[in-house]
Amino acid sequence: MPRNLMQLKILLPFKVFAQKQGVSRIVAKTTQGFIGFLPHRLDCAVALTPGILTYEDKTDGEVFIAVDEGILVKTGQDILVSVRGAVGGSNLTTLHEAVRQDFLTEDEQERNIRFALAKLESGFIKRFVELQHG
Repeated sequence: MPRNLMQLKILLPFKVFAQKQGVSRIVAKTTQGFIGFLPHRLDCAVALTPGILTYEDKTDGEVFIAVDEGILVKTGQDILVSVRGAVGGSNLTTLHEAVRQDFLTEDEQERNIRFALAKLESGFIKRFVELQHG
C-alpha cells in the first residue's frame, strides 16, 4: 500500500463492521469536537462521541458512518475504531433514515426487555410474599 494512504478498521463488540484499505482521510466526532486524520498525522488515541464518521477512498469516494461512542486509535498508517454500534449509508439522507430505523428497532427491543423484566420481578415478588405468608 502506498505510504500516503491509511487502513481503517471499524470494530463492533462482536464483529468487524468495516475494513478498508487505501483511505486518504478520516473525520470523526470526539469529545473535543471534530478531528481530521491524514496519513502523516502523529499517532494518537481519542474518545469518540455518537456522530458521523467520514472517510474517503478512491473506490467508494466519501463514505458516511453513524457511530456510537467508542475510541479511535491511530498508529502509523493504521486507524482502529472500536464503537458500540455503527450504521453505514451512501449519503446523509439515507444514513439518517437508517439510523432512525435502527433506533426505532432498538427502542422496541428495550420495551420488550423492560416488559419481560417487569413480569419476572412481579412473579418473584408474588412468590416471595407467598413464602412469607405460607
